Formats: sequence, C-alpha cells, structure tokens
Amino acid sequence: MTIETRHPRIEIEFCTGCKWHLRAGWMAQELLLTFGNTIGELALIPGKSATFIVRVNGDVVFDRKDHGRFPEMKEVKQLVRTVIAPEMGLGHSDTAVKSASTSGAGSVTEPTETAPKPAQVPDVAVNTENVDDDDDDSTKHDTECKTCL
Repeated sequence: MTIETRHPRIEIEFCTGCKWHLRAGWMAQELLLTFGNTIGELALIPGKSATFIVRVNGDVVFDRKDHGRFPEMKEVKQLVRTVIAPEMGLGHSDTAVKSASTSGAGSVTEPTETAPKPAQVPDVAVNTENVDDDDDDSTKHDTECKTCL
C-alpha cells in the first residue's frame, strides 16, 4: 500500500528536546483554521538541535536559526499564503488594519507602534527530568536549553 503525498504540504519541524511541541502544534492548528482544505497535508516533524523550521512543499519559508527568533503567526500565514494561495486575503493577518480613530467609515491605515500585536505563545519551560538518555548529547538540556542553542 502506497500513500501519496498531498500538495500543498506544510511541514513544521521542531526540537523535541527544547519542548517546542505546543508551539508547533499551535502553529499547525492556526494554519489549518486559516487555510482549511487549501492545505493538502500538514506534518509535525520531531527534530533536534533547537530546530524550528517551517517548509511548504519542501522549501524552507522560515528557519528560527536563520532569523534568530521564532516566527510571528501572522508572518507564517503570509509566507504560506504567498506559496499556496497568493490571491487569498488573510483578514486581520494582512498588513493593513482598520483604524477606529479615522473620520471615514472603513478607512484603512498602516499599523502603528500602538497597534495591538497578535497573541504570542508563551515560551514553554523545559523539563529536565525524563530526558531520553539513549540519544546523542543534543537531548541533554538544562533549563535554558543551552545545548541546543
């Protein structure tokens, strides 16, 4: 029995030693809610070495190590949209936001520094107990995961 890959395929590879399971799962959920059946397949891929990479059809669209930070959800939605559905609007995740202080109804302005930021997933505390000792040294983590970083 052969299972064919459905396209577009989105992959989120994350470091299990760093305990980034919830962040990856939350991001996958948000992408499914936003893109629905436009996505052919969405995969969560356990990784090592402080990895957090988002790929679309095998091409990296965001790598935490290249940027030195985690991606904003808005940013990931825009990067994914560019590849799988460039004509699709993202509502509040698009660049422009409606301003309540403008005189014209429905006016659109660029976001300012006081504009609310999208909800952030809090960093998850690293549990140093129950670390799998049969793996290489990249899974031996202290509380700040200095081994991976």
